[in-house]
Order: sequence, then C-alpha cells, then structure tokens
Amino acid sequence: MDLQLADRVFIVTGGARGLGRATAEVLVAEGARVVLSGRSEESLAHAVDVLGGSHAVAVVADNAQADAPARLIAAAQDTWGRLDGALVSVGGPAPGTVASSTDEQWTTAFESVFLGAVRLGREVSAALPAGGSIAFVLSSSVKSPITGLTISNGLRPGLAMVAKNLADEVGPRGIRVNGLLPGRIATDRLKELDALGGDPDAARARASATIPLGRYGEPEEFGRAAAFVLSPAASYLTGVMLPVDGGALRSL
Repeated sequence: MDLQLADRVFIVTGGARGLGRATAEVLVAEGARVVLSGRSEESLAHAVDVLGGSHAVAVVADNAQADAPARLIAAAQDTWGRLDGALVSVGGPAPGTVASSTDEQWTTAFESVFLGAVRLGREVSAALPAGGSIAFVLSSSVKSPITGLTISNGLRPGLAMVAKNLADEVGPRGIRVNGLLPGRIATDRLKELDALGGDPDAARARASATIPLGRYGEPEEFGRAAAFVLSPAASYLTGVMLPVDGGALRSL
C-alpha cells in the first residue's frame, strides 16, 4: 500500500528515542520529512544524523514550554515550506500509587503530559491545511488502568477526550485527529518500568503471558501503525483511539 507520504512534513515530539523515533523512521522511509523535538540536543543530533539531514531537522524543546508549538511549526515552514501533521508523543510520568504520588509530580506531569499536548494539538491544528492529521501517543491506560502508574492513569483518559473533541472541531476543515494506545512496546521506558520490581525478566514474562500474541511489541511495529494513521491512506479515520498492544486490552 502506498501511504502517500512522499514530501509531506510532520512534527514528531519526543522524536529522538522510543515510540517517537520509531515513527519518525517509518515516516522518513516512506518519503516524508520530519521535525523532531526533545530535551536532549545530543540525542536529537544523533537521530537527525541517522535519519539524514535532508529528511530531518531538530528543535530542542520540552512539551511543557509554551513556545514549543510555535517553534516547531516555524521549523517545518522555514525548512520545507509546509506542514502536514504531527505525532504528539507526550512521554511517561513518574510511576507511583495514589498515596505516594506528590502534588509536585502531578503538577509537573500535568504541564507536560496534559497541557503541553493540548497546546500542541490546538496550535498545530490551526496551522494545518485540509488533509492534515494529528496523532496523540497515549497509552492503553486510556481504557484500563495500569498498576503502579497512577498519574498516567489519571491524565491519559482526559487527554483522549480532548483529542476526540478536537477531532470534532477540526473535522469540517478536513483535518483528522486520532489517538494511539500503545501497550507493552519494548522501549527503554518499558525496560525501566519492568526493572522497578528488581527482576525485569520475570516482570516481562508475567506481562507477556497476558498478551494474546505472547510477546512485547517492537517499536517499529508501533511506528508502522502510527505512520498509517497519520497518512492520507487513513483519510476516513478520525476520532479513533487505536490500541497497539498485541490484543492485551480486553474491552471493545
């Protein structure tokens, strides 16, 4: 299938590593160009080097920064004269329970995970032409809580509803907005979470036993799903929360 991504330009937040990086790699392989953002200049520079300077540029920015959307939009327009969409990858808040999570942790996560993503969606959608597309990287916790990730469980469902609202608002302009709900994808973040109990191999084995496909997903498997959702090939798909989890979610 031709995803019709050649020469299209996408912002990819959190694009230096993990799910953002995996999606950027698929987009570039399909002929698109990407503006990557992240907090580490060194990791962004490495990502641009791997992807190729003619296909990728980087902007050091944190989603929590109020000027991040304007800077990313300007980078796309200044470099390639267009913007066709964005993958808004919001990262993962600190693990913890309701009892152990502090006000400061909640506030920090709200600024970056929730408000930062809302701001990006609002400002990027205003800059997109008809045919543009936004995908929010959320979590399977949108539909079912994950033990030990209280802050994520609290914020992700609300962000999913904001994405649904935004899809309604910008749909008449021909712009699509969707959410992606990754389950256990083998990223560095998941390795860190598996290690919290002291035996990461045992944690992985227990989790894999709950997944119908019997294994963790690979980042590139998520990247391919994200690239499709962003692409014109998914032109009648909007307001959808798509699990990419090997069948782990048991709800419809």
